[in-house]
Amino acid sequence: MLDIFDCVPDGLLELESHQLWQLLKHPTLIHLEGDRSLPLFVSILLHGNETTSWLAMRELLCKYQNQNKYLPRSLSLFIGNIEAARYRQRHLTNQPDYNRIWRLENELEPLPEQIMAQQVIAEMRSRGVFASIDIHNNTGRNPHYGCITRLDNHSRQLARLFSKIVVHYTCPKTVQSYAFGKFCPAIVLECGQPDMPAGTAHALEYVETCLNFDSFDNLPDSAIADIDLFHTVAIVKVPEHLNFSFTGDSDDDITFPVEMDRLNFCELAIGASFGKVNNNRAYLSVLNEEGEEKGDRYFQIKNGEITLKVPVMPSMITLDKNIIRQDCLCYLMERLIH
Repeated sequence: MLDIFDCVPDGLLELESHQLWQLLKHPTLIHLEGDRSLPLFVSILLHGNETTSWLAMRELLCKYQNQNKYLPRSLSLFIGNIEAARYRQRHLTNQPDYNRIWRLENELEPLPEQIMAQQVIAEMRSRGVFASIDIHNNTGRNPHYGCITRLDNHSRQLARLFSKIVVHYTCPKTVQSYAFGKFCPAIVLECGQPDMPAGTAHALEYVETCLNFDSFDNLPDSAIADIDLFHTVAIVKVPEHLNFSFTGDSDDDITFPVEMDRLNFCELAIGASFGKVNNNRAYLSVLNEEGEEKGDRYFQIKNGEITLKVPVMPSMITLDKNIIRQDCLCYLMERLIH
């Protein structure tokens, strides 16, 4: 279910992300030659509702096409969940999350999407990737920041080129950047909410910087000295059997604050509120990096309120109930001293 091209298909750059299905029938990998042979890999639309990635890459490719210029570095562009993009969804109900397919689980029969992802990995590993960039959006309010799975200097340099705010994470291990991080510097760009001009401009500028970048070895250690580095320690989920809202509906088990996403990237103290419970069966599930349930370490319920037991910084809090059900409420982070 993977199509591979060595040029941009005619008419592709005239389409919006929700129209790509008209020309592309499967996830698509496009190899474009540039002055520097080792390719920059860019993955876009792993989530079909995160449009910044396509807007930025379309603008970049149009620029070089209109100027009839050669790319400063070879580029391999992977366009992921075209079907979900058609309907402006993260992923369709009959699909896996395209950013959770990049590792095979030994005990399970692989999905077609997982086999496709392994084809992409093998193809790019054989080409000697210079660096990998996976472009995403958030549904909640967050600053622009970069996520890396490794803490070596090259990975941190790649991240600092995008933002002073850098998040290190090691879970889930099924994401694209974790797979590519095994053989090249790899980053996830979190570019704020979809369709925002600032996010598109930032992603475009960053990709073009990386295309023009000669070597990570040329950067001094001082270039990463000012990073605000955080480590993701847990993921917070609402158990499937519990009802919740941000409005306080009568059948809610949990009511979250109306503007809860304002807590993103705020360092919260012990006792900070995460919402109210309406009965004694309500709780939040918190999984650590090993997938172990650690809700009691991070939260307590007292006088009908969910409060923090330890100081943490949340990220990617969303107010979108569908995203919370499909993925999570948020991640919890701690500051790393480096």
